[in-house]
Amino acid sequence: MFDKSYRQRLEADLARWEADGVIAPAAAVAIRSALPPLPAGINIAMVVAIVGGLLIAAAFLAFVAAHWTEIARLLRFAILIAGMTVAGGLGAWFAARQRTILADLCASIGAIIFGAGIALVGQMYHLGDDFAGGMLLWSIGAFAAALLTASRGALAVALVAASIWTCMRITDASHVLHLPYVSVWLIAAALAFAWNSRVAAHLVALALLPWWIATSLRFEFEGTQPSFVLASGAALLFGAGLAIAAAPSPRALRLGTVLSIYGAFSLAIAAFLEVTTVDDLVRFREGSVAGQPLWAIACGNAGVILALTSAAITRRAGELLAAAAIALVLIAAPVWPASMAGESWLAYAALLAAMLCLVVSGMLDDVRPRIVAGWLGIAGVIAGITWAVKGSLLRRSAFLAAAGVAAVAFATALNRMLPRAAR
Repeated sequence: MFDKSYRQRLEADLARWEADGVIAPAAAVAIRSALPPLPAGINIAMVVAIVGGLLIAAAFLAFVAAHWTEIARLLRFAILIAGMTVAGGLGAWFAARQRTILADLCASIGAIIFGAGIALVGQMYHLGDDFAGGMLLWSIGAFAAALLTASRGALAVALVAASIWTCMRITDASHVLHLPYVSVWLIAAALAFAWNSRVAAHLVALALLPWWIATSLRFEFEGTQPSFVLASGAALLFGAGLAIAAAPSPRALRLGTVLSIYGAFSLAIAAFLEVTTVDDLVRFREGSVAGQPLWAIACGNAGVILALTSAAITRRAGELLAAAAIALVLIAAPVWPASMAGESWLAYAALLAAMLCLVVSGMLDDVRPRIVAGWLGIAGVIAGITWAVKGSLLRRSAFLAAAGVAAVAFATALNRMLPRAAR
């Protein structure tokens, strides 16, 4: 949860408890004094200052670009160095005065200028046209800036450059897994863990998606289903996030919670894609589970095992259901391709059950993003089943009706099993 919203709810609760006589005024004062100060937020003046700084930087870049051909090469290089020096100096000045957001912005601008410098120097001196290599060099420089300044913006620049680099490498050599990006991502994850930053955790979770999507769309592997590869990535991200969050560390809890949220939404998207590719809406399915990459199968199994491990550590029934949701989505992906059988009723049932497990898992663990992901997955799966091109609409309506009856029966049984207070 965000610190500011949490403090607001806590302050309202303390005031209510104190008014109702639940806690003594001295206890409320002690709780407030035990809380650390909130980090400085972005006020209106800071927003205006940021916009002004960006406009000045844009004006400088536009002026230089307009006269670029008229400027000597050495002077061009000096301008780039001066830009990075000024950005770094201003960042240090703001950091010394505890203006962390403006300091972060300066570090980000310096990282962007560094990338522009790589491109312009390569253009001026007609260096090799390895664009992907230039993106890697840009990513390394931005990572160095992030490591030295703890800048979330510089980390974002580094991850964007690294994502472009890996997507280009995957396109150039689609028959080989581009594993070097995994090492880069692990470095970024280590930074997010060390900083204990929710923003960095979100950046790290987002940075994993381009690599997995680009890898899944490599059609040179006969029999490979992109939906299954995506489901395996979602399973690993979801399960690993749950396992990391189960570790006895606040840093691990923050990072793992964010990763598991992205994993839950990715799992819901994968379920929707499985429904839309199981028939002829999008023709991706070619073979069965035996034709899928072994590494993808291993990643999916690892996601299930990690989720089960987390459930064993935390003893939460919701995480056990999360593991069941992961397993059902993985099973539904490759086993019943449309080319081998007509209607994939078992796949539809498995996906609906998986999304229902995801919703119930979020409710039991009181994790709202997981609930939202499950509901979105249910909506996507139902829409995919209803509007699929192939098959009889009457049979689909009968299947949906049977699924609804089964869900009502399950709800009735669950209502009798749960304690009255938990209903």
